[in-house]
Amino acid sequence: MRVTPEQLAAAIHAVLTEAAASGDLALAEADVPAVEALRVERPRSREHGDWASNVAMQLAKRAGMPPRRLAELVSPRLEDVAGVAAVDVAGPGFLNITLDAASAGELARSIVEAGPAYGRNDTMAGRIINLEFVSANPTGPLHIGHTRWAALGDALHRLLAASGADVTAEHYTNDAGAQTMRLATSVLARARGEEVPEGGYAGDYVDALAEQVQQARPDLLSLPEEEALEVCRDTGMALQVAANEQTLTDFHVTFDVWFSEKSLHDAGAVAQAVDRLREQGHVYDADGAVWLRTTDFGDDKDRVLIRANGEPTYFAADCAYYLSKKDRGFPEKVYMLGADHHGYVGRLKAIAACAGDDPETNIEVLIGQLINISGERMGRRRGNAVYLSDLLDWIGADPIRYSLGRFPADTPLDLDGEELRKRSNDNPVFYVQYAHARTCNVARLAGEDGVRREDGFDPALLDHPTESVLLAALGDFPRVVAQAAQLREPHRVARYLEDLAGHFHKWYDECRVRPMSAEEEITDLHRTRLWLNDAMRQVLANGLDLLGVSAPERM
Repeated sequence: MRVTPEQLAAAIHAVLTEAAASGDLALAEADVPAVEALRVERPRSREHGDWASNVAMQLAKRAGMPPRRLAELVSPRLEDVAGVAAVDVAGPGFLNITLDAASAGELARSIVEAGPAYGRNDTMAGRIINLEFVSANPTGPLHIGHTRWAALGDALHRLLAASGADVTAEHYTNDAGAQTMRLATSVLARARGEEVPEGGYAGDYVDALAEQVQQARPDLLSLPEEEALEVCRDTGMALQVAANEQTLTDFHVTFDVWFSEKSLHDAGAVAQAVDRLREQGHVYDADGAVWLRTTDFGDDKDRVLIRANGEPTYFAADCAYYLSKKDRGFPEKVYMLGADHHGYVGRLKAIAACAGDDPETNIEVLIGQLINISGERMGRRRGNAVYLSDLLDWIGADPIRYSLGRFPADTPLDLDGEELRKRSNDNPVFYVQYAHARTCNVARLAGEDGVRREDGFDPALLDHPTESVLLAALGDFPRVVAQAAQLREPHRVARYLEDLAGHFHKWYDECRVRPMSAEEEITDLHRTRLWLNDAMRQVLANGLDLLGVSAPERM
């Protein structure tokens, strides 16, 4: 049987309860921690066993005995649990638990049978989250500044869903405000063959938009100025949003909701938001303008909602957007913003507080640092813009996504594009993808030799040192996924996959899945190792999928 950490926690609970009931432990049964509160984790060193618990140190004071003595009381009782080979007491009272080979090896079959579901967990079940990321102005193509949050935001979306959360990925399109008219004047100028006016948008994409708008409206140049500008604005933005959505799709990023800022203004939601916040008692009038008293909640200054000329500010739209998320039933709202948005943290949390929410639980603002991708291709680019579509053509989605995914978001990055393109073990994405492709090749060749999983499985045979290490790593995957989701750190999955690939390559070098020759008899050892190989393949595929990276079968 496979022994899980949950089963070990239940066994520890049973042992403690029994010891308390018999009087061996000076502890009331009611004081024994619940199973859910008993932590069973992987030890830092594989030499310390398969699992470890610090329960003795947790309960020593309450039980009135030194933690090591309490651990020595628990240890022999745990050794009687089926599937447990040994329980050692270490240091001040750690319980280091080693499973027998059969119990550890059973994990291989469990993973294969679970398939894509392995690693998924319910640690965030019941939580409803709105996750907003990228949120670009539709006035130009997505650029390098959007790339990091596109990769990390989508990976976090996948991790939260894999951990049981009901999560909605949302893109907030800033299609209202002065920048939209700057796009309109730029597109119309290029359609007329004129230079872009000062302060407008330049670049080949503006020429392309002008051509596409004219194709959609052949009468564009004969329209009155105001109408022509309106056509260039609305059609140009719609075309750019569609282009950006396609670029994100090429980057393996999809959104559940594309939310329009303009829709807030058109529906009167901005004015309604001001009224609602006024009812909460946080809005006041001064100097002809309407203000939100955000300093009451830690902001460095109060914010203007309606200017003296009657025009709403961007901040007013931010308030309306927050209230929209609240009204749509999202208790938790996660904003993923760029490095130039540090100043938004306080004001967004102040919006939540002014709206009657708890800024510590109802809103979370993540700030990502800038990245730079250098290389020969970048030296040949024209202009100052570095577009995501150019990066995809040059490097490809997988290397970019994996390379961005393997670092914490708050770490500034300077990546070498040429290095990301290399097919060598020095390139982390190649190293992990190659491990997956190798597992596929092992299974393919084993099948040609007549090794079939369904013909046998004896988990006790998986007793080679490299197999116990590999099984321990495979068993840790669900914990890594849950922790990465909870901490909002997809890089934990990437680093785990790299370690796992290393364990696999060592196992591959020392253990044979296929018979050495046609004369060698196929045994349950070959078949059982095929189960382990295929378990490895499944975990690599599941982990890469959480990062939005493909798992190739051949390389």
